[in-house]
Amino acid sequence: MTETHWGRKETIIWPPHKPIYTLGAFFLALTATSLFVYLHFAFALFPLAQFYLPTYIKASIAPSFRASRKYKVLLVSDSNGRLSYATEKDVVRGSTPQPTGKPLPLALSLSAKRSGSVSLYQSSPTLYQNNSLKSYLKQEVYNSDDLADIFKWPLVFGLLTLVGQLPFSISSDIRRRKEMKYGRRLKGPILVTPKVFNKAFQGTGIGIETNDCREMLRIPARAEDQHFEIIGDTGSGKTTIILQMLRQIQARRHSAILYDPACEFIERFYDEKRGDIVLNPLDRRCPYWGPSEELVRRAEARTVAASLFQPTSDKKGEFFIESPQKIFAHLLLELPTPQQLVEWMSNPEEIDHRVRGTELASLIDPSAPHQRSGVLGSLSLVADSFRLLPKKKEAKTEWTAREWSEKRQGWIFITSQPAEREALRPLHSLWIDMLVLRLLSAPKPEQHPVWFVLDELASLQKLPQLHTAITENRKSRNPIVLGFQGKAQLEVMYGHLAEVMLSQPATKIFLKTGEPDAAEWVSRAIGKVEIERMKETHYDGSRSGRNFTLDRQTEPLVLDSEISGLEPLHAYLKHGNYVAQFSFPKLEIATTQAKFIERLEDDYIVREPRKEQSPAVDADNHRVAPIRAPQTTLVQDRKGPQSIASPATDSETQNSFTFGPRI
Repeated sequence: MTETHWGRKETIIWPPHKPIYTLGAFFLALTATSLFVYLHFAFALFPLAQFYLPTYIKASIAPSFRASRKYKVLLVSDSNGRLSYATEKDVVRGSTPQPTGKPLPLALSLSAKRSGSVSLYQSSPTLYQNNSLKSYLKQEVYNSDDLADIFKWPLVFGLLTLVGQLPFSISSDIRRRKEMKYGRRLKGPILVTPKVFNKAFQGTGIGIETNDCREMLRIPARAEDQHFEIIGDTGSGKTTIILQMLRQIQARRHSAILYDPACEFIERFYDEKRGDIVLNPLDRRCPYWGPSEELVRRAEARTVAASLFQPTSDKKGEFFIESPQKIFAHLLLELPTPQQLVEWMSNPEEIDHRVRGTELASLIDPSAPHQRSGVLGSLSLVADSFRLLPKKKEAKTEWTAREWSEKRQGWIFITSQPAEREALRPLHSLWIDMLVLRLLSAPKPEQHPVWFVLDELASLQKLPQLHTAITENRKSRNPIVLGFQGKAQLEVMYGHLAEVMLSQPATKIFLKTGEPDAAEWVSRAIGKVEIERMKETHYDGSRSGRNFTLDRQTEPLVLDSEISGLEPLHAYLKHGNYVAQFSFPKLEIATTQAKFIERLEDDYIVREPRKEQSPAVDADNHRVAPIRAPQTTLVQDRKGPQSIASPATDSETQNSFTFGPRI
């Protein structure tokens, strides 16, 4: 027996070891059988059969012990005093007084009175053969039915009652025995199956197809705005879960912003007719974009600069981060194109000219050369990323996060190739930051939600707006899906804020994590459970007995070794105080689009060393100098590579290379 006090189940009496649920099932079945027998006796048997039933039972059982026994029988007499045994036609329910004893619960029927019967009474005890009396009652009163035939259906219904209870009672006893052996949960998370999880929440939101349940494992729709967190090693199934979610987002006709560093989503979901955008300056589908196009207020220039110039863990280096931020924000207020920005940041004299007469001029004062070179060097790093952006005449369309956040038409794919990912990282972070900033406001009635799907979050640089989005984006109804491999990756970039960011998502999905510290953190994130166990002590000796004591312990619901030992496509989902353990099938979606369409075809150079010719020999075995063909040099212009023949010297021949575009 337990009572709840402040959310804790306090034990008053520990239940006994006996299978109480199974014993209770037998008791209920016996009670039900008795009820069925009574109903059959009261409504199915005729009055005379009801009266003789105790006598019939005794006559059927007595032959096993003795041949004869004294019984009372029911007699009918006529006006002449002739006696006969009462039949079913002679009696009805009623009451007949007797000279001795209580009245009979029967009375003469109307047909018996018409035939001349005048009285009904019970004989005095008379000795009868048990078998003879049994045969008489069987033929004359019970229509050749034995006791088993009379009570067959009540017993069948009673047995069905027992059989129907046994599966539940036995399983309850087994579960109870396990609780007594392994401990009983008092507080903490509950480990359940997907079926129990769905029954507990009745969710209608985003779902995951599992192998453990025919229905999808669904969370409540209201919890979608509270974000998702997916943690797992490469190959554990993180992408498969995201693919399932994207397919449902597509069916809802919601918009999505996907950071897709591996180009796995763009080749499956990109749809040009839907108005999808590819933000990759090296991809031919990338629209024209400039940071100055995003500005609405002057203060937003500093926000853009903060996304590009990331602070370091070294406090001494903050000056060389904040100073370029201020100068870049100042340059941005003049609304330049990306190409103009590159030109300005590549020319120190141009920067001097633009900050002259402002408080920013002292940051790059020529009288402090070390300080000046540090600030200008930080600016040049960002210039390398802007140099890759397409010009307005090269792009088919123009795009800004400011306009897209109003229309929310199509999906946005932020992609990269592994070789160029480092160069594009500042742009990727800036785009995501700007989209988060524009979508923080509450949506209008006609606007649908926008899903942020950030797979491999650690490959981005720090997103200043991400912490705000996770903690405040619930009001804007734009769910965020974070995918990464471990907490340590985010701690490097976000420091102590990583703990706050990772605790905010209401739905957490944990897959295999082999790194020990990450697995331990996942175990703590799932939570600990308070267990009450009963310890049994046996005594030997003349007064042997058993002693029981209760012990409470707090332990992880899922061990870190279980996390690191998970098979691929196996996971734990935690929502609220429920933890669902499940496995899921690998999702295969056909690729219909190109993951990357190269824009800068003349950006690659391949150098292949020329094969040296072996020296020729004459008839006298003397070496002969080879005849050299004119060296061909490829000159690059807008029409493609052109060859220009030029003579080559001996020294040039020894170190010559063939230059040309990479195929």
